[in-house]
Formats: sequence, structure tokens, C-alpha cells
Amino acid sequence: MDNNLSKVAAVVGVGHTDWRDDFRRVKDGEKPHDSNGYAVAAFKNALVDAGLKASDIDGLIVGPTTPYERMGEVLGLDVRWGGQADAMLAVIQACMAIKSGLAKTVALVYGNNQRSGAVNYGGDNAAGGGSFLSYIYHAPWGLTSQGALYALMFRRYMEETGLTSAQLGEVAVAQRLGASLNPNALMQERITVDDYLASRFVCEPLHLFDYCLINDGGVALIISETSLARSMRKDPVVIHGVGRYDLNKGATSLEPRLTNFYLPAQQKVAEQVFNMAGVGPSDIDCVQVYDSFSCHIPLALEGYGYCEVGGAGKFMSEHGISLAKGLPVNTSGGHLSESYMQGWNHQVESVRQIRGLCGARQVPDCNFVHYSSDVAGKAVSIIYGK
Repeated sequence: MDNNLSKVAAVVGVGHTDWRDDFRRVKDGEKPHDSNGYAVAAFKNALVDAGLKASDIDGLIVGPTTPYERMGEVLGLDVRWGGQADAMLAVIQACMAIKSGLAKTVALVYGNNQRSGAVNYGGDNAAGGGSFLSYIYHAPWGLTSQGALYALMFRRYMEETGLTSAQLGEVAVAQRLGASLNPNALMQERITVDDYLASRFVCEPLHLFDYCLINDGGVALIISETSLARSMRKDPVVIHGVGRYDLNKGATSLEPRLTNFYLPAQQKVAEQVFNMAGVGPSDIDCVQVYDSFSCHIPLALEGYGYCEVGGAGKFMSEHGISLAKGLPVNTSGGHLSESYMQGWNHQVESVRQIRGLCGARQVPDCNFVHYSSDVAGKAVSIIYGK
């Protein structure tokens, strides 16, 4: 049986809410939408982008912040297949459903009112703490946030590799450059490495600029069987490869992340995704990395073979990871500067880069975009292309 998901499906539509307006309205004390409302608005925009009607959709995957059954109702969808997943696994599940014949055109829909709803990602009532965020097991010793986890992890990495704070600051600087060229980004003022070093620590060694934003909004993608997608539009963005590998052994003790920095999982996924897509790191024009914290980027650069293991600091400072120099990473500004949509906005940026619609931040001749996520012990990758 052929289980290769390469070129099985393609993205025909993307949409999102106006994150800047969402942020302004929440700042002014309004509550424009709940999570469902943001998802509906994004879905409508994705339908327009795809040139489809709701009746053309026969599959639905919703993000973990919205209920599947209710979303189907409010979107007016009566699909034959669906479920719930994060951004990364939603794309993979859509490909699997299309491959197996369970659906032909799948809507992936996400909405989050995390800012207006005052969601906490640390402390005694951290979101998800009782279910899947394993650092909560260490709450009696004061480790109650993801920021604390990544600070602990990256301090060890810095000690082992010699990566400096100034080198880590290259991530925030590069992503602000992308955001300054992105009309949708929340944080558009450019910064320097000196600005980064002068910013306060939140949890040392992580500075304020190492942390993602917290904002409301919604995102939606529409993925269809490739031959059908080509009949829908002239420029569908094809999913050339996917991969996943989990680190489960010792996961609740945090051991895999603290000792190996996701590296074994990333290397396994690199083998999967590049072999499936038939390309390698040298063929990739643009990289998108889930960046709840800046330290995800150097770890991904090493894990997927863009630089040697232990050499990310030198790679970032000398080779470069910005639109101005080197390998473009998180060209929209990512979670640090564009919008924190839990990986969903990276998918939109990947699609727009392949389409060539990113204006001043467009990567020239962008044929392949590699998306990477390393969250909660699992590594996931997607390669988008023409």
C-alpha cells in the first residue's frame, strides 16, 4: 500500500482576522468575539480566498481552543469527516483524510480569545496545566510556566555550546525586520541586538523579546485533493512532505527536552520529511519555525541540518537568518512579532511566500518553505511548495 502523502493535497485558501484591529479593540476594553467568533471570521476570509462556498467543504478540523461540534454548527457545515487538532497535526490529518478518501476538501479553522479572556500561560492556573503541559508536575518546586521550562532548557544549551545572548538576540532582531515589512504584524518597530540586550529578563536567560505575543484572533486554511485543487485555482500550494516523531520516554520528567533539546526527534523528522518531499535543506528557500520562545529557532536550525549541531549561534550571527542576510526564518515576524496564533499564522505565511504575495518581505524565487514545530515533546514538519 502506498502510504506516501507527498503531493496528495494542496492549500487552496487561507484567511485570518485583522490581528491589529483585534488587538486595538481588546486594548480599548472591547471583547469583539469569543474563540468561535474569531474562527468564523477567519473561515469566511479563507472561503473568499479559495473562491469556494461552505457547501464545497466536506471535512472540518478545528483548533484545540474551539469545540468541534459547535464550530460545525456555527460555520454551517455538515461534513462527513472531521476532528480537532493543533495547526501542525491538522495539516497532516487533512492529508491523511484526503489520501484515504474520507474527505476531498477540508477546512482547518482556529480561533482564540486568549488576551480578552485573560488566559494565563503560567502560575497556579496555567492554561492546560491539568491536562497536557507536563511542566505542571513540577509546580511544587516553582516551575509553573513554559517560559521557565525553556529558560531552564536553554541555559543548559548555552553552557554546552557557548551560544551567547547576543547571538540569541539575532532571532528577535530578524523577526522584527520581517514584521516591519508586514502590514498584519502587531510589533512593527525594528530593534537591534543592543535593544535586545538592554531589555529586561523575564526568566533568565530569556529576555522580554524572547517571548511570544498574547493576542486574540483567528486563522483558517482550506486544503483539497491536489487534482481538484488545480481545478479550483491556478496557484494551489502543494504539500510536498510531512513528518512527525514524538519523544515520550521520560517526557513528564522533562528529560528529553532538557538533555537532548529535541534533537533526536528533529533528526528523525528531517529524514521523513525531506525524503518524502525529495528535497534537502539546501533546496529550502524559507523556514518557518513555531516560536513561542526564540530558542526554538537555533534548535530547529541544528535539528534539521541547516547548520552543524552546536553551531547555531555562529550560523545566526555570521550567516544570518533574516530577509536581509542568509536563510530567511519566520519572515512575517512569527509569534514574537506578528501574532501568536499557536502555529496557525506560520501556515498562512508559508502559503503566501509560495504564492509570491508577500510584498516587501517576499523571498525571491520561493519554491519550497519548510515549517517546523517542536512542542510538548513532539517534532512535526511540513514542506510546502509549488
